[in-house]
Amino acid sequence: MSWYLKVIKNYVNFRDRARRKEYWMFTLVNFLIAMGIFVVEMVAGIDGWLYGLYSLFVFLPSLAVSIRRLHDTGRSGWWILISLIPLVGAIVILVFMCLEGESQSNKWGQNPKFGGSYL
Repeated sequence: MSWYLKVIKNYVNFRDRARRKEYWMFTLVNFLIAMGIFVVEMVAGIDGWLYGLYSLFVFLPSLAVSIRRLHDTGRSGWWILISLIPLVGAIVILVFMCLEGESQSNKWGQNPKFGGSYL
């Protein structure tokens, strides 16, 4: 949960790097919360506005951590636009998110695995 909160607090940072663990832990917790909201909406008979509100809440943090993750692999954040290509784009982004980050410093900062105040 601390990784999730770290991303939420860092929601406007589009210039640093995010390690794999930060990205995937955020994604896991985000998925579990979304599924919990979905179940609550189904049981309560709500039309989906609660999930929509949550999606708006996590849109910017999700975008920011994805771009920082791309930076960690040495790619520009503009690569996120490839996800707009149906199927192929999603596969490419998935591969990029699974790749190990660059071990040395790059133009977006030092390796978050070994530098900074990361968990």
